[in-house]
Amino acid sequence: MALLTRIRGPRDLDRLTPAQLSALAEEIRGFLVEEVSKTGGHLGPNLGVVELTLAMHRVFDSPRDRILFDTGHQSYVHKLLTGRQDFSRLKMKGGLSGYPSRSESEHDVIENSHASTVLGYADGLAKANKIQGHKDRPVVAVIGDGALTGGMAWEALNNIADSRDLPIVIVVNDNERSYSPTIGGLANHLSTLRTTQGYERFLSWGKDALQRTPVVGQAMFDTLHGAKKGLKDFIAPQGMFEDLGLKYIGPIDGHDLQALESAFTKARGFGGPVIVHCITEKGRGYHAAENNDEDRFHAVGVIHPDTGLPVKTSGKDWTSVFGEEMVALGRERRDLVAITAAMLHPVGLAPFAKAYPERTFDVGIAEQHAAVCAAGLATNGLHPVVAVYATFLNRAFDQVLMDVALHRLGVTFVLDRAGVTGTDGASHNGMWDMSILQVVPGLRLAAPRDAEQVRLQLREAVEVTDAPTVVRYSKGNVGPAVPAVGQVGGMDVLRRSEGGSADEAADVLIVSVGAMAPICLEAAELLAGRGVTSTVVDPRWVKPVDAALPGLAAQHRLVVTVEDNGRAGGVGSAIAQALRDADVDVPLRDFGIPQEFLDHASRAEIMAEIGLTGPAVAEKIEALVSARSFARS
Repeated sequence: MALLTRIRGPRDLDRLTPAQLSALAEEIRGFLVEEVSKTGGHLGPNLGVVELTLAMHRVFDSPRDRILFDTGHQSYVHKLLTGRQDFSRLKMKGGLSGYPSRSESEHDVIENSHASTVLGYADGLAKANKIQGHKDRPVVAVIGDGALTGGMAWEALNNIADSRDLPIVIVVNDNERSYSPTIGGLANHLSTLRTTQGYERFLSWGKDALQRTPVVGQAMFDTLHGAKKGLKDFIAPQGMFEDLGLKYIGPIDGHDLQALESAFTKARGFGGPVIVHCITEKGRGYHAAENNDEDRFHAVGVIHPDTGLPVKTSGKDWTSVFGEEMVALGRERRDLVAITAAMLHPVGLAPFAKAYPERTFDVGIAEQHAAVCAAGLATNGLHPVVAVYATFLNRAFDQVLMDVALHRLGVTFVLDRAGVTGTDGASHNGMWDMSILQVVPGLRLAAPRDAEQVRLQLREAVEVTDAPTVVRYSKGNVGPAVPAVGQVGGMDVLRRSEGGSADEAADVLIVSVGAMAPICLEAAELLAGRGVTSTVVDPRWVKPVDAALPGLAAQHRLVVTVEDNGRAGGVGSAIAQALRDADVDVPLRDFGIPQEFLDHASRAEIMAEIGLTGPAVAEKIEALVSARSFARS
């Protein structure tokens, strides 16, 4: 790493020769494979942008010139070139974030890790520069072809194109993939640009050939050159961008440093909005990634650097349980269709897509469209299952409310990575879904506690034809089954107070939500050893509140809810409202995620920090019981 260790900031690149820059690119790839294989992280996207990032930092003067990354998972090279070369705790507590982070560096302007937003930021930053008189400060926005499938990107493009004097350089990092291969009309358009010989090459050939033609050659060439716009659309249809008023440069080989620097220099000097279309290879330079057809090692766990194979195998995870059950349901129900937003493999729908390709729809990074498309499918008699990460459903709230629920349509939303996810940081924790969905009339929300409940509750959800249903579950291994010992109404009793029946009075009713079941049972066991009796129930369907819950609560002296969702407006709040509506005057305490943006760390570390562990919950309940002095003697 002789060259990389000498780079402490972007301007250190200025003194390197072309040969040294090429050597540095290879050093960076070697560093990424070696370090990310130890920690896990986004490997493929960063291997693909090495030369692209080097060229940007050579031509533009960060942080004076703002360089923004859409989604941000391709910012590792940027981190290396801006002085952050300790990757030993990447995505771990106290280590580097897996995304741009303003707390880490002045070179990180934004830290969004939801896609399709960067062009909106660029528009605002450029307009602010203009108002403040900073006319010589371009804003550089790096966006992938996958992120360009998102509607917000095109809303921003529409506005950027209306400001012809804003120096915005839009770098399209085109690797034909988001997680998996990019789909849709825009993807097809970019594919056409990738595979065309190109206008400039054609024009150069025409000039040489025609000017050698006696008498009429020059006249023909002049006519050809005058028809430039139409010819461009025919030979290389970048006209779509230029019709918007955006200067188009490309396609550029995204691994040719000289070509990249030349293109960026031209774009920098243009003085208005410019698109620089760069063709890159996700996973470039790492054989294992290049040969991975699924996602080119978009994100990896700890792997062997030589083979790319996982260091250890994990048990069955929540996602695969859902994926298996979807295939089984697909065999039974021809009306079942699946929708995802550019995440076919991450949300577990790849097996369903393989079995039923005609019933699977990947809409690109467009969660709003996914919800409305599902509404259309349901209106015509099908039952759509929309699978996305819990954090990404936030974007489609209006569509869930006004396009699905208002029309009383049977659409099932399956939310992967619900609750604390940990290492991807604040934007990826799925801690808002059970709060924002509480206000949707008629919606039913399930929180399975184990694999068997995922299967059962998914089946229950797709049977509902007159309202939206939601099934949400955690990230990672699903863990052992948590059996019920009885039922009250539609709720499963997971633990009874010692020596009594399910309805015998106990000190505390613990309402366990979804994956919190093991934590609640551990807390109940600890409380029993301290003389505090408890009943633990799993409502299974947390919205609406089970009609039997207020009556069960009335038989206890304290009600405690435990959920991996934000406390504000969550399940605890809904149960408290249900108790008030039923005139059940039993104190309730809700334990959940504080309404804070949580720093990246492992799920276990975060859960410990916020007090969602068995011992922590037991300690809080014991303190509440002691303060009220109603524990049995």
